[in-house]
Amino acid sequence: MKNIGRGRFGGCFPEGQVEVQLAGLSQTMRTAGRKAFESMLKSVLHRALSALGLATLLVGAPAASKTPQAQPALWEVSDHDTTIYLFGTIHLLPKDYQWRTSKFDQALNGSQELVVETVIDEKDPGKLMAAIASLGFAEGLPPLAERVPAEKRAALQAAIARTKMPPAAFDRMKTWTAAFLLMGDQFKDMGLKGGDGVEAVLRNKFLSEGKSVGELESNVEQLTFFNALPEGAQRALLEGALEPAQGGMDKQFSAMLRAWASGDVSAVAKTFDQDMSSTPDLQKILIAERNQNWSRWIGKRMAQPGAVMVAVGAGHLAGKYSLVSMLKRDGYRVRRLQ
Repeated sequence: MKNIGRGRFGGCFPEGQVEVQLAGLSQTMRTAGRKAFESMLKSVLHRALSALGLATLLVGAPAASKTPQAQPALWEVSDHDTTIYLFGTIHLLPKDYQWRTSKFDQALNGSQELVVETVIDEKDPGKLMAAIASLGFAEGLPPLAERVPAEKRAALQAAIARTKMPPAAFDRMKTWTAAFLLMGDQFKDMGLKGGDGVEAVLRNKFLSEGKSVGELESNVEQLTFFNALPEGAQRALLEGALEPAQGGMDKQFSAMLRAWASGDVSAVAKTFDQDMSSTPDLQKILIAERNQNWSRWIGKRMAQPGAVMVAVGAGHLAGKYSLVSMLKRDGYRVRRLQ
């Protein structure tokens, strides 16, 4: 199956729901008790936080990667009293990667509000962890090893061992949940951290200036998109999570990073379209349907005056189902600034 290792996400729960989930876990986890279950979900959360904003295709590169003056693509949608900037992001980046330009900063400083795909409250992740607890586990699932081809089972066993979590716990996870947890080690091996990603930088700036930060989707909504994926698409994500970081994923991420940093939207689109061509369900649910929802949000927001910076994964602004194309089709004036 073709590698689909670029899509990613996140997960605490109110007292009481912990007990509900404990009742449904395997004997291993019930014996370990509530603290073990909380620890497991926090591990899922830790790995998944870097991916939740991704939900669709997140890219990065090793810290040693270099690029000329970066100029990621930037658009504006405007009328007589409203401007909405559209900026495609990379959810994870190497430390100290330079991507901002004077033109981007001008748009950023002129915006009264930042809107991202979803806002993750890492200091109080109760709602997110509750969603993972309720959506990410199920009864009667086949063992995780049976959900990957035979030739991938050794890689799966090794990946699970690196998490230091009980292997039996993975058998109770839905396939997408296990995939996101295992992706965390890929990110770590490539030297990528969510705190260095575009959204984290922008959010910190807006909050420090007392400006509003909003979201296009709640954490639960993003999780629900993945939960709705057919099992075949979920298994494609899982197989992508088993790809070796060195020599495989890092090269793909490096190529995507170069395309993003240079503003080569066609190259970004080509990569995303190729990656998803073998899994149309991923493209339909994670790209096309969400972009349609966001285009409607922008249409409503255009009725209010002011300037807004909308920052979403770069894959949403490239390709045949891009948000930019949808807005142009609906008659909005969209102009590329960078």
